[in-house]
Amino acid sequence: MFPEATPDMQSMLAQAAAMQEQLMAAQEQLASTRVQGSSGGGLVTATVNGTGELLALSIDPEACDPDDTETLADLVVAAVHDAASNAARAAAEQLGGIAGGLDDGRDDGGHELGGPAGFSGTPRP
Repeated sequence: MFPEATPDMQSMLAQAAAMQEQLMAAQEQLASTRVQGSSGGGLVTATVNGTGELLALSIDPEACDPDDTETLADLVVAAVHDAASNAARAAAEQLGGIAGGLDDGRDDGGHELGGPAGFSGTPRP
């Protein structure tokens, strides 16, 4: 009834559970990671956690010109953007290896697995 190459469901479930645990641990670590970004040569510094949540903002008094608040606003936006980009890069590095543990969903014959019971799949190009 089932093709010879039917994957071991217990093994797949165990693999999925292990990956879920790894993902949860990585997400917890990212939430406690602090990443900084800056603009204006360090006049404005933003600190975010690994998920991109803004935690702190530091503005050097030299950046504060009451007649030019637009520049200060631009510096704040740039610093927050820089910090968020750095956090996204850190998250990609942290989470990138987790999905690498999955097999490619193919049996040894180059066929996709899955589909209705008894269906052996179609060859991939």
